[in-house]
Amino acid sequence: MNMFKGAALVALIVAVALPFTREVVAAANLDVLDTPATYSPLATQGILTGIARAGTRLVVVGQRGHILYSDDAGQQWQQAQVPVSSDLVAVHFPTASLGWAVGHDGVVLHSSDAGATWLRQLDGRRIGALMLQHYQRLAALRPEDDALAAWIEEAQRMEEQGADKPFLDVWFADERDGYVVGAFGLILKTEDGGRSWHPLLERVDNPSLLHLYAIRPVGEELFVVGEQGLVLRLDRSAQRFTAIPMPYNGSFFGILGKPGVVIAYGLRGNVFRSTDGGANWSKVETGLELSITAGTVIADGRMVLFTQSGHPLVSSDDGASFQPAEQSRLLPVSAATESGTGSLVLAGPRGVRLLPFE
Repeated sequence: MNMFKGAALVALIVAVALPFTREVVAAANLDVLDTPATYSPLATQGILTGIARAGTRLVVVGQRGHILYSDDAGQQWQQAQVPVSSDLVAVHFPTASLGWAVGHDGVVLHSSDAGATWLRQLDGRRIGALMLQHYQRLAALRPEDDALAAWIEEAQRMEEQGADKPFLDVWFADERDGYVVGAFGLILKTEDGGRSWHPLLERVDNPSLLHLYAIRPVGEELFVVGEQGLVLRLDRSAQRFTAIPMPYNGSFFGILGKPGVVIAYGLRGNVFRSTDGGANWSKVETGLELSITAGTVIADGRMVLFTQSGHPLVSSDDGASFQPAEQSRLLPVSAATESGTGSLVLAGPRGVRLLPFE
């Protein structure tokens, strides 16, 4: 990894309160990819960065491969069985039982029992070779396409670097079709529930291989956001992620919304809103210059954003404006969702907690 890209990624991980180090289990000197996550009674207080609902169950993921699940709206948590100790960043369940989690070392994990146990589907040791095979095959089919030579070279470089390829988000449309995105422009797709993956880098308007931080649908559109103001939207007819011109060139960490309105949020309190499927964007003033690292849309339609320090911002007008909400104790927030009982469940560098929310 060159020094510039390494520094940029460190800045990202600091922003979402997750240290970027490829850990080694010191006691046994084993690679994290070969070491199952260990049980810890303090896991609920550790660094947790992703959260999702699996039906009525809540699932959170975080440092050292820790995955926790709760069946009582976040009051009590149990630790899942996880085959790796890599830091995990994001989790998504398209159904009540099937879910995927991703993180450092190119890890993609899959659960078929609502997050109680997990199997590894992919890791960074295989990604370089997977990419190389994919682009060599395309080059054989399309010898006139000179651009594929650059992708073959990039794949060879990634194969030489080894496992250090962090994924930063995951989203599945259903039990078969899904995407993972991550650092250095990584984006892979599966059409068979994660049994096989293929890269999409040649189908993305991201020539500088900027980091991709989040992928989420809003209405009928699928968006990816990343560093330097990058916002991509899937052109389904062309099967290509096309870049959308943005009035801001700072990093976006997340995207949310509902039919008719899209919200992108990121560094220094920046929030941008679109009401035409992402064609045009306007800035929404938040009154804060703290990076916004988490957001969710609750059942009554309100949108809630959280800064890296834990300030909640609430919109009751479809994101046209956000107002600060009362919060007695500010703690950093990396991910948020509804508990199902009138509270929000928040994950962050100080664990998982409930926030009463009216």
